[in-house]
Amino acid sequence: MLLFRPASTLEKRTRTHLLLGLALASLLGLGLWLGPQRLPPRDQTLPVSTCDLNRGACSVRLPGKGVLQVEIAPRPIPVLKPLQIQARLGGLAATGVQVDFSGVEMDMGFNQIRLKPTAPGQFAGQGNLPICVTGAMNWQVSFLIEAPGGTLAVPFRFTTGN
Repeated sequence: MLLFRPASTLEKRTRTHLLLGLALASLLGLGLWLGPQRLPPRDQTLPVSTCDLNRGACSVRLPGKGVLQVEIAPRPIPVLKPLQIQARLGGLAATGVQVDFSGVEMDMGFNQIRLKPTAPGQFAGQGNLPICVTGAMNWQVSFLIEAPGGTLAVPFRFTTGN
């Protein structure tokens, strides 16, 4: 009497398909579990701050526990003159900070400045704004905070030449 009978070709194929399906489902599950940990950093832009850099330093609460304090001098912010730019971060480890100036109503070209670290959480640099032939100009300055989780843009608006 036979206790085990040899498997038929159909049974062998069914087992093989079942094992392949299980392996594929395991790989898919592993990919879904590890995927978010391996994604590239995500960029985020905060809403435009209501603080006016022409009047003084501005502070903004960042997602999580961080705070960004920025200042541009002299005030009011002039065109074609050296600007001293400072950024101080609390509660967020940044690897770098850039400043991007752009015209709100008019393209003013590429105006980006990389700030240099001066102390832990502090960055500073110098730049200037091009002149606008129409007189008053509305600007948006975005402080681009480079952190391990991605780049966070913190925008402010101000007017020159009024």
